[in-house]
Amino acid sequence: LTQKVFCRYYNNGYTMQMQEQQNNDYTIQDDEWDRDLLLDPAWEKQQRKTFTAWCNSHLRKAGTGIENIEEDFRNGLKLMLLLEVISGERLPKPDRGKMRFHKIANVNKALDYITSKGVKLVSIGAEEIVDGNIKMTLGMIWTIILRFAIQDISVEETSAKEGLLLWCQRKTAPYRNVNVQNFHVNWKDGLALCALIHRHRPDLIDYAKLNKDDPLGNLNLAFDVAEKYLDIPKMLDAEDIINSPKPDERAIMTYVSCFYHAFAGAEQAETAANRICTVLGVNQENESLMEEYEKLASQLLEWIRRMTPWLENKSPETTMAAMRGKLEDFRDYRRQHKPPKVQEKCQLEINFNTLQTKLRISNRPAFMPSEGRMVSDITSAWTGLEHAEKGYEEWLLSEIRRLERLNHLAEKFQMKATSHQGWSVGKDSVLSQKDYESCSLTEVRALLRKHEAFESDLAAHQDRVEQIAAIAQELNELDYHAASSINERCQGICDQWDQLGTLTQKRRENLEWREGEVLWWGLVVWMEGAMEDLQDMFIVHTVDETSLISAHDQFKATLPEADCERQAILSIYTEVQKIAQSYGISPNLTNPYSDITPAEIGLKWDKVKKLVPQRNSILQEELARQHANERLRRQFAAQANIIGPWIQTRMEEIGRSSVDIGGSLEDQMSQLKQFEQVIINYKSNIDKLEGDHQHIQESLVFDNKHTNYTMEHIRVGWEQLLTTIARTINEIETQILTRDAKGISQQQMNEFRQSFTHFDRKKKGGMETDDFRACLISMGYDLGESEFARIISLVDPNGSNKVTFQSFVDFMTRETSYSDTSEQVLASFKILAADKPFILLEELRRELPPEQAEYCISRMPLYNGPDGVPGALDYTAFSTALYGESDL
Repeated sequence: LTQKVFCRYYNNGYTMQMQEQQNNDYTIQDDEWDRDLLLDPAWEKQQRKTFTAWCNSHLRKAGTGIENIEEDFRNGLKLMLLLEVISGERLPKPDRGKMRFHKIANVNKALDYITSKGVKLVSIGAEEIVDGNIKMTLGMIWTIILRFAIQDISVEETSAKEGLLLWCQRKTAPYRNVNVQNFHVNWKDGLALCALIHRHRPDLIDYAKLNKDDPLGNLNLAFDVAEKYLDIPKMLDAEDIINSPKPDERAIMTYVSCFYHAFAGAEQAETAANRICTVLGVNQENESLMEEYEKLASQLLEWIRRMTPWLENKSPETTMAAMRGKLEDFRDYRRQHKPPKVQEKCQLEINFNTLQTKLRISNRPAFMPSEGRMVSDITSAWTGLEHAEKGYEEWLLSEIRRLERLNHLAEKFQMKATSHQGWSVGKDSVLSQKDYESCSLTEVRALLRKHEAFESDLAAHQDRVEQIAAIAQELNELDYHAASSINERCQGICDQWDQLGTLTQKRRENLEWREGEVLWWGLVVWMEGAMEDLQDMFIVHTVDETSLISAHDQFKATLPEADCERQAILSIYTEVQKIAQSYGISPNLTNPYSDITPAEIGLKWDKVKKLVPQRNSILQEELARQHANERLRRQFAAQANIIGPWIQTRMEEIGRSSVDIGGSLEDQMSQLKQFEQVIINYKSNIDKLEGDHQHIQESLVFDNKHTNYTMEHIRVGWEQLLTTIARTINEIETQILTRDAKGISQQQMNEFRQSFTHFDRKKKGGMETDDFRACLISMGYDLGESEFARIISLVDPNGSNKVTFQSFVDFMTRETSYSDTSEQVLASFKILAADKPFILLEELRRELPPEQAEYCISRMPLYNGPDGVPGALDYTAFSTALYGESDL
C-alpha cells in the first residue's frame, strides 16, 4: 500500500465505495477487482489464512493441499482439482506441460467452468493467477466460495449473505450477550461462534460459563472445538480478529458458512422433526377435539334421552297441588336445566364445524362421529325433545284447567246434593201416611191443599235434581278421580226422587181436593231458592265474566218487593188462623208446611238478608282478582310486545351483518362480539318476563288478548337468537382459521364474500345450484357438466341445493392455496430414519419431543418389510393414515 492510499482508506474508516460493496449481493462478483484498489493488510492476512484453510478442507478429500495460495494455484492443476472436488463434476483434461501457456490454459479451463455456473468474473484473468497476483487470486477464491459454499444458503428467499446472516441470528437469538447484525465486529468476542456450536451441540461447550470479557479464550475455544469435533479447520487467528478494528467480512463469512454446512444435516433433521411435530400437533389437537365432541355429544344425548320420557309422561294427577308441583318442576326445567343444554348444543355444533374446517384446511379426512352421535342425530333428538316439551306444557295447562273445573263441579255437586238430601229427609214417610182415613171432609180438603203445595215444591226441586245429574255427568266426562262415589250418591238421589214421585202420585190419587195457602209455600220456596243461589259457587277467568255482579244487584233490587209480599202472606196466615179457629179446624191443617212457623219464616228471611252482603263481598273479591289478572296480562303484554320485535330485529341485523359487515375479519369479529354482548346484556328482560309469566300461571290466567306473543314464542326466539349470533361468530372464526392456515389474504377473503353475497340472490345464507354455477362462471371457470357435478359433490355433498359461505370458502381455498400432504410427512420421516424404509423407537425418541414421540410409537404399526429389524416401525403406513389415505 502506498502511504497516501492507506491513510485515506484506513483512517476514514470505510469509504462510500467500500460501503456500497458491503451492501451488494454477495452472489455477484465484486467489480473492485478490475481496479487498482489495494487491500487492507490485516484483511489480506485474514483472507489468505481463511481461504487457504478452506481450500485445504476440500483438497484433502483428494489427498492433497496447498501451502501458499498465490503459488500453488499458478499452474491451474490444483485449482481444477479444487473445483472438481467441491462441484462433484469432471472438468476438461488439464494440460500437463510446464510452459507458461500450459498453465494459462489450465487456469482458463477453471475460469471457464466457473463462468459456466453463471458467475460473472470481473477483471480476473488467467495471466494474473499464473503470475501469482495475490489480490486476483484471493478474489478468484472468494468467487468460488460465494458460488459453491454460500450462494445456496437461502432462508426465506433472501440473498446468500442475508440468508446466512438470518440463519445466524435465529440460531443465536436465545443467547445472552450475542447480537449478530453483521459479519465483522459482532464476532470479535467469540460468543457468537460458541453460541452456534452450543445451539447444535450443547455437549461440546458450557455456554453459561463463558465470559464476554475473554474474547481470546472464547475464540480459541470455538476454533478448537470446531476443528476437533466438527471437522472445521482453523481458518482464522484469534489475535488477528481481536486486534482488527473490523475483521474481514469475507473471512468470517467463509468460516461461518462451514458451520452452516456442518450442521446442514442437523438442520434438515430439525426441519423434518419440526414439520412432523407440526403435523402431529394438528392431529393431536384434532383428536382432542374429536374426543371432546364425543364426550359432549354422549352427555347431551343422555340428558335428552332422560328428559324426553319425563316430558312424554302425561299421567294425570288427582289434585291441584300435585299438578302445580309438576308445573313447578317444568318451570325449573325450562329456566335452570334446559338453557345450559341449549348452549351446549350450540357449542357442540360450533366445535364440530370448527373441527371439520381444521381437518379440511389441513388436508385431513372429515370427522365421522361414532354411530348415533352425528350432529343430525343430536338435532333429531333435540327436535323430539322440544316436541315433547311443547306437548307437555300444553297438557299441564289443560290438566290444571280440568282439575280446576273438576274441583269446582265436585264442590258444587256436594253442596247441591247435601241441600237436596236435607230437603228430602222424611218426605217419603210423610207421603206414606194414611192420616186422611180418619179425617173429616174439611180436614181432608186441608190435607189435599197441603199435598198440592208439596207437589208444587216437588216440581220446583225437579230442576235441582236435573242439575245434580248434569254435574255428575260432566264429572264423569272430565274423568273425575272420585267419579264412583259421585255416581253412587247421584244414583241414590235419583232413586229417591223416583220414589218420591211415585209416592206423591199415589197420595194425589187419594187426595182429590185442593185448598191452601200457595202463597205461603211460594214464600218458603223462594227463600230457600234464594239462599241456595246466594251460596251457589261460580268460576270465572276474565273481568267480562263477572256479570254475576249485575245479576246479584238485580236480585238485591227485588228484596223490598219480596219483603212486602212476605208481610202480606203473614197477614193472610193470621186471618186464616182466626177463621180456622172459628170453624173449629186445627190451625196446622191450614198451613201447607205445618212444621214451618211464622217465627221460622222470620229466621229464613233474616238468613236471606245476611247472605246478600256476603254474596256481594265474594263477588267484589272476584272482580278485584280479575282486575289484578288483567293487570298481569297487560304487564306481560307490554314487555312481550317489546321483547318479541327486539328479538326479531336482532335476528334480521345478524342476517344482514353476515353480508354487509366490511373491514377485516378481525374487525367483523370485534363488531359481532360487541353485538353478542348487547344480546347477553338483554337477558335480564327475558328473566323479568319469565317472572311475569310465572305470576300469570300461578293466577291461572290462560289467555291474553293484549299480545300475540306467548312465553313459548319468546323462549324459542331467544334461544334462536343466542344460537344464531354464536354460529355467526363461529363462521368468522372459521374464516380466520381458513385464511391463516391456507395463506388466504384478507383481500381474497373479501372477494370471496363479495362474490357470495352477489349470487346469494335470496339472501338466505346460501347460493342455490344455478346461482353457484353463475358465480363460478363469473370467476372464469370453464364448466362442463361433469366438472360442475364434481364441484357440487364437494360443496353440497348432502344434495340440499344450497352452497353455504363456508363451503364456498373451502372450495375457493382448495383452488387458490397449498396444503401439506402425506408425501411431505413421509419425506420428513425418511430424513429422521436416514433414508431407511422404517424407523426405530430410539430414533423417534431422539428426534421428537417426548409427547410426539410416544404418540407415534403408540400408533405406528410394525414394519413388515424383508429388510426390517426387530422393533422397526412403518412410518409410511402411519403417514398416509394421518391423511386418511390408508387405514391403520
